[in-house]
Amino acid sequence: MTANWKPRSAQNDRELRLWRVGWALGLAFAAAVLVAGGIFYSLVVLLGYKEVDSTAKLDAKTLFDLVKLSFGVVAGAGALVALVVAYRRQRVDEAGAHREATRLHTERFSQAVDKLGSDSPAVQLGGVHALAGLADDAPDDNLRQTCIDVLCAYLQLPFTPDPGDDPAHQEEHHRYLAFRKVRHTILRLIGDHYRRPKGTHRSWQGCDLDLTGVTIDGTMSFKGANFAGARVSFDDANFSGGIVSFSGAHFSGGIVSFSGAHFSGGHVHFTGATFSGGHLYFVSTTFSGGRVSFASASFSGSTVSFASASFSGGHVSFTSATFSEGHVYFLAATFSGANVNFLGATFSGSEVSLSEVRFFGGAVSFDGVRFFGGTVSFTEATGQVPSGLRAAAITASGPVVFPDAWLPVNP
Repeated sequence: MTANWKPRSAQNDRELRLWRVGWALGLAFAAAVLVAGGIFYSLVVLLGYKEVDSTAKLDAKTLFDLVKLSFGVVAGAGALVALVVAYRRQRVDEAGAHREATRLHTERFSQAVDKLGSDSPAVQLGGVHALAGLADDAPDDNLRQTCIDVLCAYLQLPFTPDPGDDPAHQEEHHRYLAFRKVRHTILRLIGDHYRRPKGTHRSWQGCDLDLTGVTIDGTMSFKGANFAGARVSFDDANFSGGIVSFSGAHFSGGIVSFSGAHFSGGHVHFTGATFSGGHLYFVSTTFSGGRVSFASASFSGSTVSFASASFSGGHVSFTSATFSEGHVYFLAATFSGANVNFLGATFSGSEVSLSEVRFFGGAVSFDGVRFFGGTVSFTEATGQVPSGLRAAAITASGPVVFPDAWLPVNP
């Protein structure tokens, strides 16, 4: 159940496509005749005319009306031609304006990327802000996505680790801190732009975010960010320090993946985050230190997978989290040393699988957990029975399946 990261297919381009003038005019005339005929027929029906009087004579007044009608038809045809030509001219002007905007964007983009590739951290910071500004002003979503991809690619580049504050390596240490500032600035800008309402200026909502393999080692805020409809990848990312907050963030209708990520230090908060109608993957993720909190998070109509995840240290909390109308998998996960609690969590109408889970060491608590409907399976699970699980199973309104070694409970 791993997420496959693939570039989003190109959206509708702005290439100018116009029919030949003859075809355009012919179609316009045909449409005009059909509309006029339809209106005429409708009026005849509404006014109740049954037949045309063929005995009427052609007098001067009728002849004059026919002349006026002829000139009216000619004028209408001319207006129709002018309308078609004006439409084509407008399309050509729009395409030209778009090409000019794209050309200027490309020039600015090249300059910004040159700055980002500089050896000077100060120049790189200028390039970061220039690219963020270009993403804000991009004439279409494809160009905006390109700017975001370049910023993400910078974060994915390998970097020299901190040599420490030993006086012998003071210069290298200061250089490390300077480039670290560049990385943290990119992450801060990403959080700021994904908080802005979709459709407003400087909003990046709906754009994909590929942070595969990045190192997040400082205090970052994605609080209240909205990743609706986007593909977000933190695969193989390393959360090694500081406080990273996704509190109140919204993940809906897209794919969010932390597969293979390492939570080895610091605090990562998903408190009150909303995961709805999409896919959330923590497949083969390692929780070996620090604190990760999903307290009061809401998982509704989602597929949530912690398959093969390893909880070997630190604290992981699902306190008061709500899992409803979806699928939750902890298939083959290992709890071997971490303090993991589901205190007061609610599983309603969900398919919950903890099959082949191994509980060895640490403390895993299901105290106060409520199972409403759905199915819960611990088949082939091994190790110590988690605290509070039997009480939760007894009060469950749906089946809870235990392995034989755990003496199944029949609520």
